[in-house]
Amino acid sequence: MVDAYCQLHELGFAHSFETWMDGELVGGLYGVALGLMFYGESMFSRRCDASKLAFVHMARHLGQQGVGMIDCQFHTAHLASLGARLIPRDTFLATLQRHVRLAPPATLWTYRYQHEPA
Repeated sequence: MVDAYCQLHELGFAHSFETWMDGELVGGLYGVALGLMFYGESMFSRRCDASKLAFVHMARHLGQQGVGMIDCQFHTAHLASLGARLIPRDTFLATLQRHVRLAPPATLWTYRYQHEPA
């Protein structure tokens, strides 16, 4: 799986959103993008809410870039707390059909947020 995701990343399909604190990777998530669809694969945290922080920034950025939907695959209480909702299969397939063939903007994967302490 590691080799497969490395290859997908090299091809421009796999992406990660990371939360760093004091030079340490403390959380994030990764997934696969096709057109203007993003398929979240996994999240992790080494510090409380670090993956949630990455997810919120990712969702905001992808939405601003025109990504039609983030497929989180499973509906869990954790994902629902971040805004995930179940949708009918026909709605999912229609959204998928519209967005997977669209070319993403060049700025889609150039997001960086730097929080400066007060």
